[in-house]
Amino acid sequence: MIVVTGATGNVGRALVAALVEAGETVTAVARRIGADDVPPGVRAVAADLGDPQSLAPALEGAKALFLLVAGEEPAGILRRAAAAGLAKVVLLSSQGAGTRPQAYTHAARFEAAVARSGLPFTVLRSGGLASNALAWAEPVRRYRTAAAPFADVALPFVDPADVAAVAAAVLRGDGHDGATYTLTGPEPTTPRQRAAAIAAALEEPVTFVEQSREEARAEMIRFIPPAVVEGTLAVLGAPTPEEQAVGGDVERLLGRPAAPFSAWAARNAAAFR
Repeated sequence: MIVVTGATGNVGRALVAALVEAGETVTAVARRIGADDVPPGVRAVAADLGDPQSLAPALEGAKALFLLVAGEEPAGILRRAAAAGLAKVVLLSSQGAGTRPQAYTHAARFEAAVARSGLPFTVLRSGGLASNALAWAEPVRRYRTAAAPFADVALPFVDPADVAAVAAAVLRGDGHDGATYTLTGPEPTTPRQRAAAIAAALEEPVTFVEQSREEARAEMIRFIPPAVVEGTLAVLGAPTPEEQAVGGDVERLLGRPAAPFSAWAARNAAAFR
């Protein structure tokens, strides 16, 4: 049995579906989750990564754990995993844990805890997710506008379905112990280009509005810790060559190219209608 934390999120939901399709027994974990949130046959367990003890029922009988960076006690989570006899932990981290560990301290701390846990582990460092564009859903629906800073700075955003597919392959396969994989899309795209891809999926114009750094910061700070906001703005506005590079891990692990942002936009067009 495989335990998937964050099972109602953009990656977790796709991962649960992929594992079920592959014939795996799955326990889906989120803070608020019920039987209606998961496919038939999947056990739904409400638990909070901020409270490692709450994970105990979910981990009973598990062989592997897909772990998000959430909560403040990674060592406590991993002690629970070890006590349950898990054979594998796959951590979904951020590329920033490697490129900007001073800003992405939370992810870096989880990576260090997993490495010290004594459990077989694999780290997936995701680049920016295509689903971040869902922040535009309401303004696109209401006003056919999308706003973002750094209009012409390109990054290789990755489809969360590809992240989920990689996670499924690693959770189910061998030969990944101790590995760290960086997951990106197949090409860098700019915010302006991503807005244009959504417009193409809708077959309607979408006006792109470039924000100032200060405007973007004021919007982000309502939801994201200040240090992470600064790190994110740095990545978006002045990415390193490593952050702009297209990685090969998605294609190597899946045996096919990573999906472009346009494919994600077409698949999710209904969210913007």
